[in-house]
Amino acid sequence: MAETRNFVLRDKNGNESGVFTGKQPRQAALKVANRGAGTKKKPDTIMLRERGTKKVHVFKAWKEVVDAPKNRPAWMPAKINKPFVEKVKIEKIDEI
Repeated sequence: MAETRNFVLRDKNGNESGVFTGKQPRQAALKVANRGAGTKKKPDTIMLRERGTKKVHVFKAWKEVVDAPKNRPAWMPAKINKPFVEKVKIEKIDEI
């Protein structure tokens, strides 16, 4: 089984802020997308650097309001945010 990896959120200037975990970069990107404000017509760009490497995974991300599943628990609202991500590329950086 794959190990949990840590991914650091970067902005366009290279400043790093939050740490998101996931077994795959996509899983961490979905967590970031759910906090963002991107829409399908105007998606956010998410850059996640994998800790311990010089790889930066770049995604386009947005969220949509959808109906909750029919078998939802009582505490869950009728409408929920569903995140979407699309991988754009992987960049290599010179220094962290």
